[in-house]
Amino acid sequence: MWSSAEIRSAYERVRAEVGLEVEIVVATKYVPVELLSRLVDAGIETVGENRAQDLEAKHELFGPSFRWHFIGHLQSRKAPIVSRLCDLCHSLDSLSAARKLTIPTLIEVNLSGEETKSGVVPGDLMPFVSEVRELGVEVRGLMTMPPLSDDPERSRPYFRALKDLAGELGLAELSMGTTQDYRVAAEEGATMVRVGSVLFGR
Repeated sequence: MWSSAEIRSAYERVRAEVGLEVEIVVATKYVPVELLSRLVDAGIETVGENRAQDLEAKHELFGPSFRWHFIGHLQSRKAPIVSRLCDLCHSLDSLSAARKLTIPTLIEVNLSGEETKSGVVPGDLMPFVSEVRELGVEVRGLMTMPPLSDDPERSRPYFRALKDLAGELGLAELSMGTTQDYRVAAEEGATMVRVGSVLFGR
């Protein structure tokens, strides 16, 4: 993993590429808790964690240092932990988890139809959003994960489709784009990108 200065330099490059209006969520899935201090020194503001147990361990030591988002698959039994420690969940896709969630959320949408991917299928999205709102949960936007590809352009149709869905639902936030395709995501209207390895020299 790079030094704090190198992480800051990479972060500023990403910031220049996506623009000031896009929030950079730094994915910390592969960052050991003892190395999070480098992110603090680099001036990172928002981090996204994938696993509730790692979220607890990292938040215990660095809670006030960051804004915390949850970006992994949300299990209903972990929703209370996420609600307690995070400002935003990116990945709600079940009513069982929604019933235990007390923070604003994005809905994860499975646009590729891949069985290995989590998310609500587009045809079920409108009623799902309505049901989540009836539970008193604030829905701010949508999130998606396109199929993995070495060619960022292959992600573009999925990002465009997500933006269209958000427009139909009147939702403002779009969490889309990772290290492989965040530039394309920003071009297609992302309001948040989730990047990790591009900042850590991996």
